[in-house]
Amino acid sequence: MKKIIRITTVPLALKSLLHGQMNFMWQNGFEVLMISADGPEREDVIKQEQCPHQIVPMTRKITPLQDLKCLWQLIRIMRKEKPNIVHTHTPKAGLLGMLAAWISRVPVRIHTVAGLPLMVEKGFKLQLLKAIEKITYATATNVWPNGASMKKVIEENRFCSPKKIKVIGNGSSNGIDTNRFNSQALDPIQLQKIKQEINYDPNTTYLLFTGRLVYDKGIVELITAFEKIQKSNPGLKLILTGNFEKSLDALPPYIEKIIVSNPAIIHISWTSYVEYFMALANIFIFPTHREGFPNVLLQASLMKLPIVCSNIPGNVDIVVHQKTGLLFMVDNVHSLCEQLEYAINNTHKMKTMAEEQYHFVYNNFPREVVWQALLEEYNQLSN
Repeated sequence: MKKIIRITTVPLALKSLLHGQMNFMWQNGFEVLMISADGPEREDVIKQEQCPHQIVPMTRKITPLQDLKCLWQLIRIMRKEKPNIVHTHTPKAGLLGMLAAWISRVPVRIHTVAGLPLMVEKGFKLQLLKAIEKITYATATNVWPNGASMKKVIEENRFCSPKKIKVIGNGSSNGIDTNRFNSQALDPIQLQKIKQEINYDPNTTYLLFTGRLVYDKGIVELITAFEKIQKSNPGLKLILTGNFEKSLDALPPYIEKIIVSNPAIIHISWTSYVEYFMALANIFIFPTHREGFPNVLLQASLMKLPIVCSNIPGNVDIVVHQKTGLLFMVDNVHSLCEQLEYAINNTHKMKTMAEEQYHFVYNNFPREVVWQALLEEYNQLSN
């Protein structure tokens, strides 16, 4: 049986970003070993995927000594396991995983690019992150950006030979679960619980953001724009589902204070019921500064939730301005306010766009389609 090692920096990425994919590969003839740092999601991942998992204590920060220890640990695992394929996701796992696989002479070394932190950096850190990307891609045999616009960024920066670069299928790292994100499949009891949790009022307009509450997700602009628009729309409410992150890319304290103190802002910690919030919301707002091929936009699309998002690589692969949603200039409060006000005042047009967006996503990104495309690539590369 051919063997694949799948590596992400933290187990949350295995659990949420690649949900079901490792189990699918196992059911289709591959032995799969998962590797990440330890974390509260680890046991869930093992149970969910029915594949073994090994802990390598990688960090998401620049930690040279720890990184070298993890590199040596990965080399030892690969020399013992002798995989046919090593496939990495996320920057740190990509760097260490591709280096270890190259040193261990693994024949097929794949790195998926699902966003580039360097897109929001400047100065020395930008140059350092560019160098890391070049090392990662140099030691990979295959570089898979998960969308056309991310492929363009890699090519423009000349991070590696164009021969290595390929978008699998129509894009996306894992596709979308069309059974889960289906308004007809919601549990009415759970929906009622969510309504009670947010004191749902059908006469209120709800904006929804889902994701980590960090600077790079555009939360500063979102909160600033919301407070401006709220003055002329007193019935407006903003739901934020996601956790604050203090250690990496934290929000300014004054923004966190507004989130906690403004009664029109409803903060829900990370939730397993995001589809229920999408069913109740009126507009999905995604002001992120950098993405790969964002799953939340696929999710909102299948829930027929009108979308307003930043015009960055990744987002523009999914949303077409004034056709399937609205785009605004990234990191620009004025542009965000303009598009939000248009969305609030043109509900019929937004619903029409959301309907078209639904059909685009439903026809192109079911996870089974993405998994099958990946399986065919694995089989072809490992023959």
